[in-house]
Amino acid sequence: KDRIPIPTTKKHPPYPTKDRTMMLTKLCALTIGLLSSSTLAFAPSTPQRINKTKQNMSATPMAVPIEPSKRDAEYGRNIAKYLVDLHDAKATFDFCGGMMFQLVLTDKLRSYLENVARESDADEQPVVFDAAKSRMFNIPEYSKNGLVDNVRLFHGREVRKVPNAAGGMNFVLQLSLASSDGKNDPTTNDPHGWTTQEVEGYDGWGHDVGRVWRTGERLEQEGVVDFRKTFGQDSFTLCHRFYLHLDGRNRLWLSAEDGCEGTPSEGKSFLGDLSNMFGL
Repeated sequence: KDRIPIPTTKKHPPYPTKDRTMMLTKLCALTIGLLSSSTLAFAPSTPQRINKTKQNMSATPMAVPIEPSKRDAEYGRNIAKYLVDLHDAKATFDFCGGMMFQLVLTDKLRSYLENVARESDADEQPVVFDAAKSRMFNIPEYSKNGLVDNVRLFHGREVRKVPNAAGGMNFVLQLSLASSDGKNDPTTNDPHGWTTQEVEGYDGWGHDVGRVWRTGERLEQEGVVDFRKTFGQDSFTLCHRFYLHLDGRNRLWLSAEDGCEGTPSEGKSFLGDLSNMFGL
């Protein structure tokens, strides 16, 4: 599930995930060794070690309950409102055991969910599958294509190299609004959503190393509005279909079709601190 591509200007930026994992493992060991040394110690909170420009994309995020019982007490079945509030709070999702992605809804999707949130029992409320549906291919009527319905399945992108993304790792998880036919045309529906090329070429059930990663420039050429202005000049992305499910502890998971998934977090990660300190 771990997939962190090397930032590059090439059309296909991912690199072997084992290298990144090994690097972070060594950094963890190095940090533990330094902290236990009698001659050298450092604290992640030391001002000189923190790049404050990476902390988050907004000023003061609001508090949204993450613990399942508190979440259910406040939101019940109103998942649309929960997603909107997570977006407004600049909440992060912990993917793959420490990769912090800030949740970002496109303006179109946020507006759509805000309207749905007015009725907690509306048919358009996002579906949260039970713990038995831990992979997308477990859900009823699953098929391999690029279509979504904005209820059970959503169009999304993982976006890398986003300056100031919450979580300190420069990662964003963007969800967008599809048109009624399950596709999207940025010129007529969601200007920040999937392009026709993304829909037609989608193969998110496969390993991401063999998939097409898009630069901001390429997305804008395909019709997306102001992608680099929104996420940064060096940002690049990979599209995924996403769905929501619970686990055995009633935690909420946002899962991509390839099996990589994240759960709402407190927004801090030890790996994020290491990435900031060592410039990864």
